[in-house]
Amino acid sequence: MAGLQAHTPTPTDIVLHNASKVLEIAFDDGSRFRIPFELMRVLSPSAEVQGHGPGQEVLQTGKRHVGITALEQVGHYAVQPSFSDGHNSGIFSWDYLHHLGHNQDALWAQYEQRLQAAGVDRDAPMAQRGGSACHS
Repeated sequence: MAGLQAHTPTPTDIVLHNASKVLEIAFDDGSRFRIPFELMRVLSPSAEVQGHGPGQEVLQTGKRHVGITALEQVGHYAVQPSFSDGHNSGIFSWDYLHHLGHNQDALWAQYEQRLQAAGVDRDAPMAQRGGSACHS
């Protein structure tokens, strides 16, 4: 998911809706998605969130009200959001954004299952969980 694939749709429009906290993105294949900032933040493709290999993911919590303070284009293949909690190291390629938009119901369900399995509330601050949690 990290790189741009030859068949990846490219965006025709990207709009940040700060009041509703969603990124609206339209692609040249006709698809249009409204991706919640929270989903983008908890599934950031950064090493801080994903780790450096399978099983090293850091479960993110307390991100329900996260905003996006800036959105920078990265080449012709991605954007890099700066989130209001200070996280800014995730580079969201067009294929990853398309994946998030297209699969967001299943991704939300997986996230909720991970929270339940960990015995953690979605709104729990990261600092209260202890361990090797990422605090950004």
